Amino acid sequence: MAGAAAGAGVGTYAYVNGELCSTEAVKLDKAWDAAQAGVKELGYNAVEKHNDAPEAKLTARDAGDKKVQVRLIKQSDTVTEIRIRVGTFGDETPWRQILEKINSHF
Repeated sequence: MAGAAAGAGVGTYAYVNGELCSTEAVKLDKAWDAAQAGVKELGYNAVEKHNDAPEAKLTARDAGDKKVQVRLIKQSDTVTEIRIRVGTFGDETPWRQILEKINSHF
């Protein structure tokens, strides 16, 4: 499913090299808070957090101990790229659920 995209603007997503990449019209700090809240709400255990603008990274484990990474990259003052990887090679199944949960906290 390489290269599946929903358009070319803010609020779109694409699958790139095992990651779900989404560009959202939200400040990095707000995206960071939303990522932490979304991961927690899904029951994942955060094991590592780094927020060093212009990039932030949250690593968590799901109930099956699968690694979940959420990277946030500041594109501008009001736009953040969200990259989600589940597992070593990128398990597509939970990506949209994670992204939807993060977006629900904007």
